[in-house]
This record gives sequence, structure tokens and C-alpha cells, in this order.
Amino acid sequence: MSSLRQYFDTDFDYALRVNFTFPAATLPCVAALLYDANAEAAFLSFYFEDATLRPEQFVSFLEPIKYGSMQLSLQGGIVLPAARVFQGALRIHNENPFKVEYQFFGDPSWHDLLATAPTRRIFIYAETALTAEEICNLQASAKNLGHELQFRDAAYAKERTLREKPLAFISHDSRDKEAIARPIALNLQRKICPVWYDEFSLSLGDNLREKIERGLRECKKCVLILSPNFLSNRGWGKKEFESIFTREILEDARLVLPVWCGVSRQDIFNYSPSLLNVKGVDWNMLGEEEVCRQIYLAVSNATSST
Repeated sequence: MSSLRQYFDTDFDYALRVNFTFPAATLPCVAALLYDANAEAAFLSFYFEDATLRPEQFVSFLEPIKYGSMQLSLQGGIVLPAARVFQGALRIHNENPFKVEYQFFGDPSWHDLLATAPTRRIFIYAETALTAEEICNLQASAKNLGHELQFRDAAYAKERTLREKPLAFISHDSRDKEAIARPIALNLQRKICPVWYDEFSLSLGDNLREKIERGLRECKKCVLILSPNFLSNRGWGKKEFESIFTREILEDARLVLPVWCGVSRQDIFNYSPSLLNVKGVDWNMLGEEEVCRQIYLAVSNATSST
């Protein structure tokens, strides 16, 4: 159910992720520098959306990468390690120079995470479909350039998704996608909580109604992002709510996890009085991390009880 881009964004959740660009890039890509405190190692990860790229183009891309001397430009900020998997504490010094320090539980010392020595490990996530022979040749070429390359394409995403079943369906209005829905989807994925989310779960040519209804049937919980946009949407949002509400009646179960985003109790009552009887979380009051933590706990409890 997940896309290759989603795996690029959520793999290595134990590491500090620094999103960056660098002038030497010869191909459009999304780039991240990962700092693994446990291994005291830093490594690079890239995502390429262009599905027409060939092995020789990846080789040309790798050629100018020089460890310790590459000029980077911070873009998109940083993503901290997931609290669930990081066995310690972090403190951020938001000044010039920017600094992130970590301390493992039981260790009195603080360490500079951004000073972690870089390894020659590089991960490439590419929509390009290469043969096994092409990947082996690409890895050999990368090795000659001084890199240890791991290549991940659509086959990687397919094998991963075969072993994953979405646990939470994220129902939202498209106008809330950037600010709320996508951050929730990515945050839950980093917590190893697979989600049904349209950007990750729908492919070109899919039957929308069939895929959505299947997701609503299979997921343990439905996250309802209740915003003014959602409440005024009489299209898919309303249909998804009606479907999950019908399933609640059929199964005699609590399936809805409401996320309130700028709405009042009266707004919710006008939309569906029964929703006022379901405890929700307030996005504006609690923030992304706490909202997602509570969603994760609710989904985990539902999974462990079945």
C-alpha cells in the first residue's frame, strides 16, 4: 500500500534526517543526510522520481560526491529520530552554527550528532526499474567511485507492501493534505503504523471507489480529520464517513479517531451529533507529535486486542 517515496521519507526513523540540496547534483532528486547516533555513522539517501533514468546516469550523479568536502544547502529542515526507537535524549541549539546533541540513557555525556563521521554508504530510491544485472553493475561502478550503494526501486516497494497491511485509514479533505493529512501519514509510518492514505495507496488507473471501500473495510481505525473543509465537503469525505459509520454499527465497534482542526462542538454537532460522543484530539492545541502518538496508541491497542 505504500509508495517508494513514502519509504524514502520514513525509512531510517532511528536517525536524524537533514534534508538538503547540493550544487553538484546532475539529476533532479530529493536528498537527505542521515545521522545514526547508535552506529556513530552518517550516510546519504536520494529519491529520484524520473522513471526513465538509466544506470549510466546514476553513475554520473555519483561521480562528484566527495565525502567531507561536498557543499550542502539545507532545504526542508530536519526530522528528529522517532522517540519510540531513540534510546536517549536530544537537545537542539538553534543558533549559528546549528547544533544537535544527543545523550543515551545512562550516559552522562552529551555528543555532537552533526559531527558524526560520514560513511561511504549511499541509498538510492528510484522509480526506475532496473534488472538485477543492471543493479549489480551499478553497484560495482559505485564501488569504483568509493561508494557502497544500496539501490531500491519499485520492486523494493512491492516486496515491502506485500508484508504490510494498513492499520489506519486517513480520511481528509484535499485542502488539508499539505498541512495536516500528509504529516500524520508520514509520522504514523515512522512509528511502523502502516496507513491507507490516497497519495501512498492509489496508483494510476485504480478504481477509486473500489480501493477506498476496501481500505475502509480492512483498516482497524479511521482517522477523521475534522476541519471546516471536511465538514463542508459533501463528496468523498462524506461518503467515507458514512461508510465507516455503517461499519461501526455492523461490527458494534468504535472505529473512528477524530482529529479536530479549527472546529467547534457546535460545528461537529451540526455535521453528526454522534461524533460528539467520541473522544477526539485537538490538532491546534496538541500539535503533530502528540496527536500522532495518541493515534498510534489507539491503533496499537486495537491491533493487539484482535
